[in-house]
Amino acid sequence: MKEYELTVLIHPDLESDIETPLTKVRDIIKNAGGEVIREDNWGKKKMAYKINREDFAVYVYMDVKLPADAPLKISNTLNITDEVLRYLLVTVDEKGRKALEDAKTRAASSAARGDDDTKEEE
Repeated sequence: MKEYELTVLIHPDLESDIETPLTKVRDIIKNAGGEVIREDNWGKKKMAYKINREDFAVYVYMDVKLPADAPLKISNTLNITDEVLRYLLVTVDEKGRKALEDAKTRAASSAARGDDDTKEEE
């Protein structure tokens, strides 16, 4: 199974009961043979342009593992799901993810040592 990143824009009117459309999206992934590894609700945000006459959407990011035939099944299902305004399903860039983790590790170790570029030299 391959790792993917799925970002879903959910209709803003469903913000009060966000769990219902999220359960529907999770079920779509599971029915396609995939699994949700991590989920992050970014909340309601203003979009760059209107989609279906809506200015806002609830952004939800998911890390998922999917078999080879699942992305097409998920795309076809999300395209006709009323709760979902837009979605983006992309493969994970392993090199980029590793570089980001390395940068975080370096930043954490330099902060622990007390190395701070903003300190003034005495």
